[in-house]
Amino acid sequence: MLDKIMHRLLVVLQLPFVILFIIFEEVIWEGIAEPIYERVKELRLLVRIERTLQTTPRWVILIIFVVTFIVVEAAGVFAGVLLVQGQPMIGMTLYIAKIPIAAFTFWMFRVTKAKLLSYGWFEWLYCKIIALFEWIKSMELYQSTMEKARRVKLYLREQLAALKLRYFSGESSFTARFKRLYYALKKIFKQQEK
Repeated sequence: MLDKIMHRLLVVLQLPFVILFIIFEEVIWEGIAEPIYERVKELRLLVRIERTLQTTPRWVILIIFVVTFIVVEAAGVFAGVLLVQGQPMIGMTLYIAKIPIAAFTFWMFRVTKAKLLSYGWFEWLYCKIIALFEWIKSMELYQSTMEKARRVKLYLREQLAALKLRYFSGESSFTARFKRLYYALKKIFKQQEK
């Protein structure tokens, strides 16, 4: 009886943490930040910066990385505080504005990883963070939540595909009516201009 209560309490305590992790990983990173990261890393300016970073002393790289990382994380926390305080537009704007800086920080880490990991304490911290992520991903709660999220995502994609097929494929009746309305309004506006 006590074991069941403890297990349920543990699940309740884990659930918000796992959901936040999934939201970050699935929605924010894969949906927004990773595509930005993929586009940003191909910019010519970054190719020049990468060459410069290869010859930059490791302590300078460490300072730049830590400062940008702290700025990105502080902006995320501040955006969360604004959301909780009832200022969702400002909070979301700040969060969206930090995404390109976060993408640059991830890019910088990948480019200078060997230099950063040459610091023993940094490598230790990096290994602990990776182990934490692996532990979260190994949790039964995480895996079941991810499976449910995958099913919901698949269902939504199927519904969107059906909606596109029904209303926006070729010359459906909806598309034809919409075009007629558009051309009628266009004609009315042209007549009013004369």
